[in-house]
Amino acid sequence: MKKYKETHAPILAFWLFGCCFLVTAMVIVGAITRLTDSGLSMVEWRPLMGALPPLNETEWARVFDLYKRSPEFMKENSWMSLSDFKTIFFWEWLHRLLGRLIGLAYALPFFWFLLKKQIPGGYKLKLFGLLLLGGAQGIMGWYMVQSGLIDHPEVSHYRLAAHLGLALLILGLMFWLGLTFRNTTRNPNRTLYAHGLVALGFVVITIFWGACTAGLDAGLVYNESFPKMGGHWLPPDLFFYQPAWINFFENHVSVQFAHRWLATITALFVLSLWGHAVYKKTARIVFHLLAVMICIQFALGISTLLSGIALPLAVAHQSGAVILLLLLIFCLYSTRPAAS
Repeated sequence: MKKYKETHAPILAFWLFGCCFLVTAMVIVGAITRLTDSGLSMVEWRPLMGALPPLNETEWARVFDLYKRSPEFMKENSWMSLSDFKTIFFWEWLHRLLGRLIGLAYALPFFWFLLKKQIPGGYKLKLFGLLLLGGAQGIMGWYMVQSGLIDHPEVSHYRLAAHLGLALLILGLMFWLGLTFRNTTRNPNRTLYAHGLVALGFVVITIFWGACTAGLDAGLVYNESFPKMGGHWLPPDLFFYQPAWINFFENHVSVQFAHRWLATITALFVLSLWGHAVYKKTARIVFHLLAVMICIQFALGISTLLSGIALPLAVAHQSGAVILLLLLIFCLYSTRPAAS
């Protein structure tokens, strides 16, 4: 079995890391799609034929006519010409195309490795599960888009958060399995691993509120200062809705407030993980990179806010979240206690 794994494991690791790169690219393009308000430009879901963009003026006129019937065009973009429409259509089409390419890049090699019996025992179901999650992600993407095609030209921020969260779950699981097949060196430490799991929880929750902030365009309010909001530590409209708890999911001010302070707490907690590793004298290079990345990510978040959500900074901020997550997963993998 050892020889069997050593023969094929590097190929499997290369395949999974390649898919991780594609998923990361898709998350970045997804951020651009969201920030340019391009996500509702394709109002039909054509899993096969939709891979091709309109190839002639007749087809462009058809898809533009479909868009003209959507709430977004009628309520916000009635000024658009066909040329303007082509710009937003491109980003949504590219986002969906990447989704299809990821599906092929994962599924075809998976079935080839399965057919050739090159997948080690215990990993077939795990890898097949990732394939199912990829299919679910495609359905979730369309489910998210549909929420903006009915009455209001805005996708549900809950569905947006679920769509991003599922993408990051797939990315994290693929990365973990890739590290396993690569036979990455470990330095097991139970307390450091537990510390890292809590840090992961903070990162995941912060990303969720970041997605809600993006989905609600909540970064466009109180974006003139940090850490105070409009000169207040607690802005006066923090609890606009009743019951009070709903504000942190629906109120733009409260959602941004939650994201700000969750990000601050998360940054400090991740830095405490790095300090813990240094104290234990087990801090490998990945822990130092994690500490640097959390500082960069925190600075990017503040810069994005104060810039009025400038596109390059906002995209860099979402990209930073992906890099931070992968570095933290690497730290968890390297410190995970050996199975008893």
